[in-house]
Amino acid sequence: MAAGRQYWQQEICLTGVIVLLLVLTVEGRIGDSKSENSFCTETKECLLYDLVCEGDGYEVRHYDSAKWVTAEAESYFMEIAISRAFRKLFKYITGENEAGAKIDMTAPVLIKSKEDKSMLESSVYVLSFLLPSDYQANPPKPTDLSVYFTDTPDMKVYVKSYGGWMVSVKAKMQSKQLKTSLDNVQASYESDYHYDVGYNSPMKLLNRHNEVWYIVKGEPVCPETE
Repeated sequence: MAAGRQYWQQEICLTGVIVLLLVLTVEGRIGDSKSENSFCTETKECLLYDLVCEGDGYEVRHYDSAKWVTAEAESYFMEIAISRAFRKLFKYITGENEAGAKIDMTAPVLIKSKEDKSMLESSVYVLSFLLPSDYQANPPKPTDLSVYFTDTPDMKVYVKSYGGWMVSVKAKMQSKQLKTSLDNVQASYESDYHYDVGYNSPMKLLNRHNEVWYIVKGEPVCPETE
């Protein structure tokens, strides 16, 4: 009997340690990154990353897995689709969820964009808000059935940063420039879609920061160190 009680005590203790480690891992990768990234300054928490290397026209980052709340919309223009999806997600974080919880905005915002979309065809754009560390493990369910949760895996990404406003033409130009840089070094990456990534609210007029991400396939291409 005593042995059985001791066994269950050990199991409970081990479970507690595992849960604690998971919480620490989540909070360690989503947190206050103002000291690390000068461009992530408008939100309380940001998605943290490790810089793997810098190449010619790109950098390679490593991100741990993370949970996001997501909505999508279809349009010929990215700006229109994102505006529709943004309204759904904004309602979610301002209380339209089963817990009625008010959830802090985080950065960045991800826009999953189809690759090589013609200007003459509509496309589905997938918008995601990063959930804060307190909600990574157990976020409240959306009341809008078109809003759902997604997970990005532990991954490495090729990144190109740029300033100004993220509009369709500019975003497309930046993604093409990043692709050219990657093709020049024969890098392997996800070619069906990319992420357009934003860090700023519409209220910020100057020193805006945007990015393009392509997910690395295999090992990333890094410059040789002497």
